Amino acid sequence: QVQLVESGGGLVQAGGSLRLSCAASGRTFSRRTMGWFRQAPGKGREFVAAVNWNSGTTNYADPVKGRFTVSRDNAKNTVYLQMNVLHPEDTALYFCYEDLVTGSRNWGQGTQVTVSS
Repeated sequence: QVQLVESGGGLVQAGGSLRLSCAASGRTFSRRTMGWFRQAPGKGREFVAAVNWNSGTTNYADPVKGRFTVSRDNAKNTVYLQMNVLHPEDTALYFCYEDLVTGSRNWGQGTQVTVSS
C-alpha cells in the first residue's frame, strides 16, 4: 500500500515562506503526476500545483503563480512545494496527491499551513 506523508507545515507571518515535502513509499513505475491541493476552513478542496513525474512539467493555480514552486526528487520519491510571499488567504490544510497511469489517485493526510496577518 502506497503512503504519502507530508511535512513542513506551520505558522508563518504574511510575506514569509514555507517549504512542504511529501514522501511517497512504494513503487514509482505507475506514477504519472504528484502535486498539491489545499482546503481552507469552510471551503472545498482546490488544486494548487502539480509536476509530471517523468518530464518535470509543472502546472499551477492562478492564485499561486509566481509565488509557489513545485518540484520533485525522483530518487527520493518526494515532491516539494516552496511557498514564498505567503498571504493570509493561503491558510489551509495542504494535501499531497499522486495520480497513477491507471487513473486512480492517492492522498496524503494533510499538513496545516497558517499565515498570520
